[in-house]
Parts: sequence; C-alpha cells; structure tokens
Amino acid sequence: MAEPWGFTVDVGLPRHTTRHVLTTGGESAVREVAASARRPGRWLKIFEEQERVLPWLGPDRTPDAPGFLMTASLHREAGRLPVPGGYRLRSRTRGGVTRALVTTDDGAFATRGQIALPGGSGTAVIDQIETAVEHRRKGLGSLVMRTLQDAAAARGAGAAVLGGTPDGRALHESLGSGGG
Repeated sequence: MAEPWGFTVDVGLPRHTTRHVLTTGGESAVREVAASARRPGRWLKIFEEQERVLPWLGPDRTPDAPGFLMTASLHREAGRLPVPGGYRLRSRTRGGVTRALVTTDDGAFATRGQIALPGGSGTAVIDQIETAVEHRRKGLGSLVMRTLQDAAAARGAGAAVLGGTPDGRALHESLGSGGG
C-alpha cells in the first residue's frame, strides 16, 4: 500500500507480519512510523545511515544488516522465460501481489519472490527475493525477478523499487536495477 513516506508491505510471516519501507520523509517520518509500528512483527526499512537513524527509532529497535534501495525500469519480456532443467516455475497473482516460486522437479524449495503494485502508483515494490544456498548461481534468482517484473509491467507498472541486501545487490544490478 502506498503511503506518504513510502510503502507498507504485508509480509505475512509469523515473526514478520508487516514491513514499512520509508523512501522519503526524513526524521519526522521515521519517528512517526516507528512510533506507530511498535507491535511485534512490524519491521522498518529505512535507507539512511544507521548512526543517523538509530536515535530517531527509540531504544527498543534493533538494527539489521545494511541494505540498498534500488530502482528498475520495467518492460514486458518477449516470450516465455526459460526454466533451467530440473526446476519448475509457478506464479500467481492474488490481491494485487504476484508471487513466483521455483522448486526442483521433486518439489523442494529453490527460489521465491513477490511484487506488488500499490494503489495504481505505477511503481511496483519487489519483496522477499530468496534463493536456497544450494540453488544459487544457477540463474533462478534472475528467473524469479524477470517473472515478477514482467507481471508488474503487464499490470501497468513502469518502474519497481527494491530494498536489497548486500548479497542480493549484484543480482538486482545485473537485471538493470540502480543502487540508491
């Protein structure tokens, strides 16, 4: 869901129910969102220097690993995306969120991710991109990202934003995302 300061993403995990992604607003927005999101399971993603932001959050917040706010222009992929041998790709859209999942032929988890287009903003939010360690470096993360980007472009998104980890930054940049 689009917010004046960024986006709210319903994550839906037991210990991580909601993520507030602050892309604008500075100190006042950070303090406001942090105060309203004190319940367990609510995470904040803030793209500022940690030393600067920590005093704004209050004593009960614990910082996580550094991240990068990235953007990408979206376009439709030409034709069906190839799936490497031994894997299956499934995707579905429900409630405005498209989820993609890659499993091995026998059903074991390999890679996943999701993308949402909040409030007709024209900018999609990419979230929860994850690849199991034993399935990395096989093109599966790229497959999921391209699948999600294509789905959002088909629904009218011209751009996407993503808060990425240091480990994921290279993948996102290889797909045309810019660091921020």
